[in-house]
Amino acid sequence: MKSVLEALKDTFNKTVSIRTAPGSLDHITVVTAEGNFALNQIGQISMKSPQLILVNMASFPECTAAAIKAIRESGMNLNPEMEGTLIRVPIPKVTREHREMLVKLAKQNTNKAKDSLRKVRSNAMNQLKKSKDKASEDTIRLIEKQISQMADDTVAELDRHLAVKTKELLG
Repeated sequence: MKSVLEALKDTFNKTVSIRTAPGSLDHITVVTAEGNFALNQIGQISMKSPQLILVNMASFPECTAAAIKAIRESGMNLNPEMEGTLIRVPIPKVTREHREMLVKLAKQNTNKAKDSLRKVRSNAMNQLKKSKDKASEDTIRLIEKQISQMADDTVAELDRHLAVKTKELLG
């Protein structure tokens, strides 16, 4: 359950942020003939300025077009430009509309995290039911309550992080 929470924090820091960071493009998956790769595996990402990120595709020039397509379709409202093997990604000014879109993205990520949490909880409950012959019913009920309480606490923590992020994004 902790890992679900940490993954959400990591996602918020990397993708759902007003501030630009070179790591914000790392998660973008580029589909090539050889398979799927993270952008940072096939290109060198660097910041030229807060308004411009450069992706150097000199190592894999054949993947440049696929990388541009992946950046465009990332849902980050980016419009990359190609200069040989160099991809220039101008970062748009942060508008109210963009901030609201980031809040929607934060809510989607939080809902995905809650789904993952439900899976973790149900897996734990299933494992507990399998061990009925090894422990008393009282012990099993107590552990079920503890698992449910941990899941509820983690959901509350996820909601708290979403509220903080929403406040940060909307100002």
